[in-house]
Amino acid sequence: MNHTHTNPIAAPCVMVIFGATGDLTKRKLVPALCNLAADNLLSKQFAIIGFAGNDFTTESFRKTLAEEIPKYSSTKINPAIWAWFAERIYYVKGDFQDPEAFKRLAQQINDVDKEHNTGGNRFFYLAVAPRFFSPIVKQLGQASLTKEENGHWARVIVEKPFGHDLQSARQLNEELKQVLAENQIYRIDHYLGKETVQNVLVFRFSNNIIEPLWNRNYVDHVQITAAETVGVEHRGSFYETAGALRDMVPNHLFQLLTMTAMEPPISFDADEVRNKQAEVLHAIQPLSPEDVLTCMVRGQYGPGAIDGTPADGYRSEPDVAPDSNTETFVAMKLQIDNWRWAGVPFYLRTGKRLKHRATEIVVHFRRTPFVLFRNTTVKNLETNRLVIHIQPNEGISLSFGAKVPGAVMKLGLVNMDFDYCTYFGAEHSTGYERLLRDCMAGDPTLFQRADMVEAGWNVIQPVLDVWHALPARGFPNYPAGSWGPVEAEELLVRDGRAWRPIGEEEIDHDRGCSDDGSKTAAAR
Repeated sequence: MNHTHTNPIAAPCVMVIFGATGDLTKRKLVPALCNLAADNLLSKQFAIIGFAGNDFTTESFRKTLAEEIPKYSSTKINPAIWAWFAERIYYVKGDFQDPEAFKRLAQQINDVDKEHNTGGNRFFYLAVAPRFFSPIVKQLGQASLTKEENGHWARVIVEKPFGHDLQSARQLNEELKQVLAENQIYRIDHYLGKETVQNVLVFRFSNNIIEPLWNRNYVDHVQITAAETVGVEHRGSFYETAGALRDMVPNHLFQLLTMTAMEPPISFDADEVRNKQAEVLHAIQPLSPEDVLTCMVRGQYGPGAIDGTPADGYRSEPDVAPDSNTETFVAMKLQIDNWRWAGVPFYLRTGKRLKHRATEIVVHFRRTPFVLFRNTTVKNLETNRLVIHIQPNEGISLSFGAKVPGAVMKLGLVNMDFDYCTYFGAEHSTGYERLLRDCMAGDPTLFQRADMVEAGWNVIQPVLDVWHALPARGFPNYPAGSWGPVEAEELLVRDGRAWRPIGEEEIDHDRGCSDDGSKTAAAR
């Protein structure tokens, strides 16, 4: 964030993609780079080198990308931009652990650097299985490709999952730091590329009507949901070793949690922001084995239906054991024990094959006193609620009580809505544009630091230990197309609360009344 207005165009560089023949390259990375070029945010002195074991040449790799990118790009790519890109794409075939292949890569980087005047700068994107992270970085070090000298920089982007428990995360950090400095490591979480996630900080800290209320004096509780309608698709073998807890919580959900709960940083400098995020993770109350049993819920989807279409259960998915005990749903209650949030529960949930696709943060404010309405027909007061919608539709809505027109005192809950598309137009974005540009600009604000990764795993390690000792019973325990196991509802019901009914809004936001009573489009 600290570089955005001072240097909007990314620095000259070579981008090396390890695992370049995989889905991520054609679905996200190259379309994101094309969008950056279309917005004039990419240096003219730029080139891409793909590195993988598949039998491609530079020419055949360019041809394959040219055929596949249009299938996956959210917007039509300008032919002139693609022509410019095509002559800057190269390919090196090699094994991730073969020193000779890295010598060929080093030679290709030198050739590309001279051809496109990339200034000796380079960054390496590890779009590979986690087991290759350390070996690749080790080979990069041995080939002297990670050296930073004469003002040239070298950086490495690491995809999640970053470890599979606390011990493995610490070990991976140690192995990477044998070759790289911390400021060369960019641990990517594509959730943070979404505009609304970044807007959480701006919304909180630039609006004086919001920040004074953002604490335990006014907030009753916070809900964070990351719900998917899809199953595990072709990722069955990976998911069997990961599960919903490892796959989503220490990265995606904890990033949303920390941005919601953090204290104001003194600036948008990367380490100032990440220091405040780390403080939140360290302030989460440790979970005892008893807490895991009462404050954690796990589930696995069985057969059901999504929007009327039959859906198989998890155990029927490809590469999944027929008696698998892997969780596809997690819900939890966490407490942040600091001055701002003591006593305010944070409820988190994520799952596959749920009723609606949605990622959102919901801040429920405390209820006002009821005494004023005691002798009226009003039976209960709804609480004010702020919803930060992250996907699929990015925006913010605030609900509050208003009197329903008529002779009798009745209250209705109404919404003030803001959505990005209406106000700023549709954005051609994969979610990776900001993150790739920030890496090229040397701005690590939206990337996880080593201590943040370890602090996140530290929170959920007790859960992993208890669940390993006590395997799940009764799986599958929720049908596809539902909101998860009934225990997830009970987690809040015990506290006198309920999950926000996503997709079942209280009023019709698309209809309103003009002065003469005719229906009009609601103002947003």
